[in-house]
Amino acid sequence: METVSQALEELLVAAQRQDCLTVGVYESAKLMNVDPDSVVLCVLATDEEDEDDIALQIHFTLLQAFCCDNDINILRVSGMRRLAQLLEEDTADSNGNEPRDLHCILVTNPPVQPLKCQALQDVSSFCEESRCRNQWVPCLDLQDR
Repeated sequence: METVSQALEELLVAAQRQDCLTVGVYESAKLMNVDPDSVVLCVLATDEEDEDDIALQIHFTLLQAFCCDNDINILRVSGMRRLAQLLEEDTADSNGNEPRDLHCILVTNPPVQPLKCQALQDVSSFCEESRCRNQWVPCLDLQDR
């Protein structure tokens, strides 16, 4: 079996291909307010330089509490550069727009065309096993390639 990090990477790429990703803290909060049942995974991403960002940590605390209350799987992830590579994010696009905020990424699973991939099952199983060990928000490290 592949590692959970690899499964997460596969899941994010597949979800983006099927338009099942919501990217950004604000955008994610809006979606969870409107349709929390469609969310199957919340990825909270930071790197060392984000650890001192109090506002971001407050957002994360609120998102984590909401996810726990609504039975949404949560992962804390380090490796923002790898996330940007996976989601094909540039530092700025050709129009000079800022890149998307990758600190919070939601994977949704719409009932009309549900995501059917082993990676989603693997990540969900990892989250469930972590909760059984009282680790409510497991952490993963995405390695640059």
